[in-house]
Amino acid sequence: MDTQAPGPTLRPGGSPSPRPGGRVLADALVAQGIDHVFAVPGESYLDVLDGLYDVQDRLTLITCRFEAGAVNMAEAYGKLTGRPAAAMVTRGPGACHGAIGVHVAQQDSTPLLLFIGQIPAEETDRDSFQEVDYRRMFGPLAKWVTQIDDARRIPELVAHAVDVATTGRPGPVVIALSEEMQKHHVAVPDIGRAPVSAGLPDPAALADMQAMLARSRKPLAILGGSCWTEVGRVAVREFLIGHGLPVAVGFRRQALYDGRLANFVGDLGVGSDPALVARAREADLILAIGTRLGEATTQGYQLFSGGDVPIIHVYPDAAEIGRVFRPALGIACGLNAFAHAAAALPPVDPAPWAEWTRSLRALREAGRGVPEYEGPLNLAQVMRELEELAPPDAVFTSDAGNFATWPARFINFGDGQRMIGPANGAMGYGVPAGIAAALAFPGRTAITFVGDGGMLMTGQEIATAFQYGVTPIVLVFNNAMYGTIRMYQERAYPGRVSGTALTNPDFAKFIEAFGGHGEVVTDTAGFAPAFRRAAASGKPAVIELRTNPEQITSRATIAQLRAGAVKPKAD
Repeated sequence: MDTQAPGPTLRPGGSPSPRPGGRVLADALVAQGIDHVFAVPGESYLDVLDGLYDVQDRLTLITCRFEAGAVNMAEAYGKLTGRPAAAMVTRGPGACHGAIGVHVAQQDSTPLLLFIGQIPAEETDRDSFQEVDYRRMFGPLAKWVTQIDDARRIPELVAHAVDVATTGRPGPVVIALSEEMQKHHVAVPDIGRAPVSAGLPDPAALADMQAMLARSRKPLAILGGSCWTEVGRVAVREFLIGHGLPVAVGFRRQALYDGRLANFVGDLGVGSDPALVARAREADLILAIGTRLGEATTQGYQLFSGGDVPIIHVYPDAAEIGRVFRPALGIACGLNAFAHAAAALPPVDPAPWAEWTRSLRALREAGRGVPEYEGPLNLAQVMRELEELAPPDAVFTSDAGNFATWPARFINFGDGQRMIGPANGAMGYGVPAGIAAALAFPGRTAITFVGDGGMLMTGQEIATAFQYGVTPIVLVFNNAMYGTIRMYQERAYPGRVSGTALTNPDFAKFIEAFGGHGEVVTDTAGFAPAFRRAAASGKPAVIELRTNPEQITSRATIAQLRAGAVKPKAD
């Protein structure tokens, strides 16, 4: 382990000694508090890799197997910790592979830094080997895209990148690193982090919010957003409980609120309970805290499209307030700052909507009742058993697909647990995110939900778990198809199956080939003992759930879709 002192050494007189650009970048990351880099190495940033060698006592480099996996790991790390991780990929193909993680970070509002090795600046616009103009490529996907051609500007630009990624609506920043710049020796000081406090809510706006609540009879709070702190989560919970408000969470935000509490009413998003969606249309006031009120949460922008329901929108970026739905009251401030200010307010009497809250909670519990599905493996019962088996501080990650509606419907996640997934519906996210969760929270159980399609997109990243000694448990829902697309296909073109069938390996043997623990579960009774064995194995584990392909969602069968009996929406 390297024991070199942090930052540049100083020459007599106090000026920094020259360092190569690759080392300046490594030191800049350390100075900004970046503690993890997820990377697939490339010759375009060899000098940065060498610089990271000198700071390995302060920054952990995680070598991944595919750029999409690396950037998704960095995104998941940022989503779970509220602090950006860095991803590093090589130019051209590496950047293209990694672009999906940038899109996840953009739509999920996650702080992320992506560094891309670039061609030498002198070769620009010659269609050089693997040349791409990253400002044009990533312009629509990132909050900011830049390129560093002068090593003297590395500390400045990295510091600004962190500021951009973490303030306002958090998001991804992409930084290209020209190849020769990394070799240049420059004498430049490091720049530390800038302590920027989040904006406080206007006291007059809080008073208006209280007055609007006092006039309400059927209010509904919708909780979402990113970068919540633990104390902020506690404070917003105190506010919502103190006011007796029914609380729904936005799409992929299930664990922002304790699902066991009497005022939790479920999730609004893809695959939501139709009964909850119908009752949400009856609300006479929407208190949207942290959520953008995006397409999935608002059911294709239709849930509040009439404009008759007043909306109080609390969001850290004023530009997002009123972007789609015009609020009756907008409060631009930091989410955690809002939570603390709101928790200190004297509660509005919740008696006028107490029965409304109880009725919404009753819907949630009724929706969690276990139906008698056909086939030997009842996924609803499996999810209810997992709720009991999972540790109270478990970290859940999810891929995208129909399978993701099973845990959302049947598990009430506890306050000490976390649950993340890709709000942009990106397949291949779940396994890398599970590995990032295990790295971010050593000692806690990381559990991943993934379909058979997503498992073979980035499932090879399980090798990364072995390399770094973490032990996620991956639940593979195997129905031998791209389930979401098949669902839409059967609805639009009943019985005309085209391109959606899959041929899969034995997923238990897949992980056993790496030296891990594999299980195949074909009936309900087999799940709980299989999970216990996986958790006790001390190894990365895969539990393959061989599901009934006819049960395409938790609410519909293929036969029902073909008959036009249901029109579910899933991701």
